[in-house]
Amino acid sequence: MSEKTSTVEAHSRGRHAAESQPREFHSAEPRSTEPHSTKGAYVTGGEFTRDTNYIEDRITRDGTPGPNGEPGWPAGPGRYRLIAARACPWANRTVIVRRLLGLEDAISLGQPGPTHDARSWTFDLDADGKDPVLGIERLQEAYFRRFPDYPRGITVPAVVEIASGAVVTNNYPQITLDFSTEWTDFHRPGAPRLYPEHLRGEIDSVNKRVFTEVNNGVYRCGFAGSQEAYDAAYTRLWNAMDWLEERLSGQRYLVGDSITEADVRLFTTLARFDAVYHGHFKCNRNKLTEMPALWGYARDLFQTPGFGDTIDFVQIKQHYYIVHEDINPTQIVPAGPELSGWLSAHGRESLGGSPFGQGTPPGPVKAGEEVAPGHGAG
Repeated sequence: MSEKTSTVEAHSRGRHAAESQPREFHSAEPRSTEPHSTKGAYVTGGEFTRDTNYIEDRITRDGTPGPNGEPGWPAGPGRYRLIAARACPWANRTVIVRRLLGLEDAISLGQPGPTHDARSWTFDLDADGKDPVLGIERLQEAYFRRFPDYPRGITVPAVVEIASGAVVTNNYPQITLDFSTEWTDFHRPGAPRLYPEHLRGEIDSVNKRVFTEVNNGVYRCGFAGSQEAYDAAYTRLWNAMDWLEERLSGQRYLVGDSITEADVRLFTTLARFDAVYHGHFKCNRNKLTEMPALWGYARDLFQTPGFGDTIDFVQIKQHYYIVHEDINPTQIVPAGPELSGWLSAHGRESLGGSPFGQGTPPGPVKAGEEVAPGHGAG
């Protein structure tokens, strides 16, 4: 749909205030004198605040505009490519939902490497350093093809139209919801209902608190630019973690009796907690492994097809410890933590519920999308 020429500002009205644009990369130009360094791009002083602007185009069943006037693009197999780095928790959500719903054959997947400079994510793990479908070296090429003067971060996840090579949307909270509600014609038989209508109010409420206090809360701790900002962020994070511990002590999943969008959104933060956030982001009151309900819940999901088989701990650590020069100027990647506990018995079945409700588990990981040997918990 390369004929769409409206500016990014027209598509970025700050909707979805409960979630804001991920800053896995967010600085158009580095403040450092070193070419393309990320120094000064993350810790800028005081409280960390996210950009709330997205490319808000929607991919809908028939391409009709969204309820708030967002430009619509029609869903269709083979038309779009999801660009989602394994390292990024916001991108990881889209990979999990795509797999749970069985959309692998409808939407192809491109995966940048775990590190980047201040310009863009790169396809350095692919042959010749180019995405094999889009033929580009940097994700910014897809953004600039749509918006030559794109002024914001070149973020993942992003959905790109293959024919034009232009980015369609990077509105990550909406992407997974649309996978569930607008791509139903292409779901696999037995796909779970991740956003059922009768639970949407509760899911949205839980998602809002999880995002503001946990998903974004760990970043608010890690990127705090003052002691006062860090102390406030730390208190908010652990208040929410204690709330989750209590909530999950008596129920297997966050909302209802089966996995929903809410579980996907919390899981990607929990999977990175001890490996990255506990030390790197100074979220160190205790480890996830020291919270019985949350640790059991995280292991339950990790061992569920579609969750743990998307987690690459090596790339996760490489991304955070190498890219965030403001926090880790040596760029040394730690060897730990020990990961085998992710595969230990969790006992959460005793709380009832069924992971996929009336649905079924997804099949094996699509060939070529497997986590590399030695990068998981096995």
